[in-house]
Amino acid sequence: MRIDVATETWPLARVFAISRGAKVAAEVVTVTIAQGGARGRGECVPYARYGETPASVTAQIAGLSLPIDRAALQSALPAGAARNAVDCALWDLEAKLAGRRVWDIAGLPPPRPCVTAYTLSLDTPAAMEAQARDQAARPLLKIKLGTPEDMPRLEAVRRGAPGARIIIDANEGWSAAVYADLAPHLRRLGVEMVEQPLPAGADGALVGMARPVPVCADESCHDRTSQPGLAGKYDLVNIKLDKTGGLTEALALRDAARAQGFGVMVGCMVGTSLAMAPALLLAQGAAYVDLDGPLLLTQDRDHALRYDAAGVHPPDAALWG
Repeated sequence: MRIDVATETWPLARVFAISRGAKVAAEVVTVTIAQGGARGRGECVPYARYGETPASVTAQIAGLSLPIDRAALQSALPAGAARNAVDCALWDLEAKLAGRRVWDIAGLPPPRPCVTAYTLSLDTPAAMEAQARDQAARPLLKIKLGTPEDMPRLEAVRRGAPGARIIIDANEGWSAAVYADLAPHLRRLGVEMVEQPLPAGADGALVGMARPVPVCADESCHDRTSQPGLAGKYDLVNIKLDKTGGLTEALALRDAARAQGFGVMVGCMVGTSLAMAPALLLAQGAAYVDLDGPLLLTQDRDHALRYDAAGVHPPDAALWG
């Protein structure tokens, strides 16, 4: 078994801004595992919010003892981007060696297309209204907010896309007071769900607070060890492979979350189709799917995922799985 690691930069079609900052390119780490004449691939997006860089992720992967399988990997690396890339590459490798699709190996039904949210970057109200107008035909828009002056932005997006379904991602940017002020207006403006309104370390304020629309945990939910702290605060959890450390833990978290009564959202960092492909298995039956990363890039990988009116389609074997 051999593991090769590469860092790649994929330019974005436009500046992508959230409450924590902005970027013009997606920097990803790609893992290729070769064994028995087959090659499996996985992709992760190191995230500074969680103390990750391409260099730190690469070092984690380089420190693995080979050969390794998915079961051993779960304890060899912590949940996070590095384990995600290796875990997904191992799933792909297993499928290639067996000549089967990965969902068959996982004991899952064949995936179907999923309607995905399309993300509108944080900007001025006028710019966000223009973004919304350009994307108004899409069935689900996700709005990046997270400042004390977000009400005009939300109203502007609704003007730009009066018929679209809307969800909000505050990226930990609101205080309890700001959220309490905005919350009554969310239902009026047709917002279906708000994601991570408060910082993960301050989300205890959500206990007992009115929730006129469902609240989803993102930064507060990484893997199954996060779950005990979510009760009474959140209605849904946003599962991302870069947080769980791969598809293996993500599937387990999905089942555990549903068993405890949480709704499920499946999200992504901004990456290529290779990063989205494993998440399509996870997204089946999810309340919300946000796998629009490739739509935000100027170009994508060969054998890219197909996006159309039906949503994002399952991957070809040549891409992954």
